[in-house]
Amino acid sequence: MKITISPLILLALFFVLSACNRPSAKTGGTDRSDPEEAGFKANPQAVPEQDVRTLALGESAPDFHLPGVDGKFYGLSDFADAEVLVVLFTCNHCPTAQAYEERIKAVATDYREKGVALVAISPNSPIGLLPEECGYTDLGDTYEEMKIRAKDHEFNFPYLYDGDTHAASIQYGPVATPHAFVFDAGRKLRYVGRIDQSEKPGTGMAEDLRHALDDLLAGREVATPETKTFGCSTKWAWKNQYAIEVNEKWAAAPVSLEAIDPAGVRALLQNDSDKLRLINLWATWCGPCVIEFPDLVEVHRMFMGRDFEFVSLSADNPDQQEKALKFLNEKNAALKNYIFNQEDKYALIEAVDPEWDGALPYTMLVEPGGKVVYRTEGPVDLLELKRAIVDHPLIGRYY
Repeated sequence: MKITISPLILLALFFVLSACNRPSAKTGGTDRSDPEEAGFKANPQAVPEQDVRTLALGESAPDFHLPGVDGKFYGLSDFADAEVLVVLFTCNHCPTAQAYEERIKAVATDYREKGVALVAISPNSPIGLLPEECGYTDLGDTYEEMKIRAKDHEFNFPYLYDGDTHAASIQYGPVATPHAFVFDAGRKLRYVGRIDQSEKPGTGMAEDLRHALDDLLAGREVATPETKTFGCSTKWAWKNQYAIEVNEKWAAAPVSLEAIDPAGVRALLQNDSDKLRLINLWATWCGPCVIEFPDLVEVHRMFMGRDFEFVSLSADNPDQQEKALKFLNEKNAALKNYIFNQEDKYALIEAVDPEWDGALPYTMLVEPGGKVVYRTEGPVDLLELKRAIVDHPLIGRYY
């Protein structure tokens, strides 16, 4: 039996199939599709140095097209229904930014039903951020780390990444994180500055930002339309020359390796210092040790300006000291490095921890006085380790 299909039916099928394969619908005129599916991949780039001017009162909000941690792109049109729009520049690593996170969430909750939309943008270039600038955090300012931060702290507002070329941030001109820009219904800037004047959590309620919002919602002029802001300076990509110089200086720092006996190992574990001490046992023949060691050096650089120190202890045989030192030099391990002075590995085990079965790597975080607050056999969970350090009372996330 011959089947004939009408040209009209074929045309209809074409449109149906075309509709099924179209990109996701736009909301308010902005493509909200998943950044990864749309071809977005974070790519922090060098940006020519330029003067950045902070947006002035009365100026219009510059538009943007930035990926959010929720897998969508955002622009001004996505907030078209809001009577007032807060564009807040913040980031992961800054202690001041972290200190204000709960207050930002509270503002977003309290004012959402009043017609206020709040969107946060991280302006920082990851290539301009040094480990030494991350002593108050477990996370840097990469796109992937922003996703972790937003999820772990249950951000109730869009959190957007602008670390590739500062496409939006250059137009707004944030000088520090956090830095708030408040726009009226016509998207004219009506308030710019701080959230409040009390950085420490529990000492402020975002008064300056709330007062500005209350004034605008009531149809009044903002009583104090401009305030200074305080926090970590914006990490512009063109300032990475400083990062390059610091990294070069670090790479040139002298590296040493000292022999240590069982009594010395026990003293390390007793930790009679006033610092939180990270101890890592490793060996050049241990694959996981070699792989994770550079990450531990970076942890050292992150927290060495705080009440913290990293000590490495090589389990290589004493006659392999030169080989171990070569490895440490290659990894720029300018820190306290020791090598056990005996071939008897069981003597090392007993000196370190009788409950340790001897598998490497072995990592411990020891308080002053010798209390072990973190230990792991095998490769560390780097994020877990950083959190154990930064959330310890001796360290902390805030000034």
